[in-house]
Amino acid sequence: MELLKNLTNLYVEAGCDEVGRGCLSGPVVAAAVILDEDFKQNLVNDSKKLTFKTRMELDPYIREHVRDYAIAELPPKFIDEHNILNASIHAMHLALDQLVVRPELILVDGNRFAAYPFIPHRCIVKGDSKLLSIACASILAKNYRDKIMIALHEEFPQYGWNKNMGYATKQHREALNEHGPTIHHRRSFRLSY
Repeated sequence: MELLKNLTNLYVEAGCDEVGRGCLSGPVVAAAVILDEDFKQNLVNDSKKLTFKTRMELDPYIREHVRDYAIAELPPKFIDEHNILNASIHAMHLALDQLVVRPELILVDGNRFAAYPFIPHRCIVKGDSKLLSIACASILAKNYRDKIMIALHEEFPQYGWNKNMGYATKQHREALNEHGPTIHHRRSFRLSY
């Protein structure tokens, strides 16, 4: 199904999404994307519906063909201090802060967001499977975070982060029970089972 390019044609829209809310380890990452008028959908879709290979192939295409984009991350320590919802929203605000093009409307995947200064927003449940700008943001954020987790795997291979990306898989939980948490784990999350 073709995703919508705009919610309306009246405003410069920035699509926002975050990745890593449910993970036990690693940062939460958010991206904001403003589409170019000529942007073609290509294979862009909700990042959860794409293979790792397709997502990685789309990454440079998105970066080169959108009007503007930005990515921001917040570490486990920030998540532990502020909770994951607040950290996710703050990461989206940080991504929006970095945009050179000023949006006139922010489109957020999901149902929770905190007002961004002087720019209205709309929360859209399953927005990453409805709107192209949010889908692009989901891909950029997911790829950025996956690369971080794959790099961290080199340092801590026992947790399987190159495959589970920090999510609570059986291997990850067993490694936590055997080796305990690392500096990259979220201490405010339930880490033992």
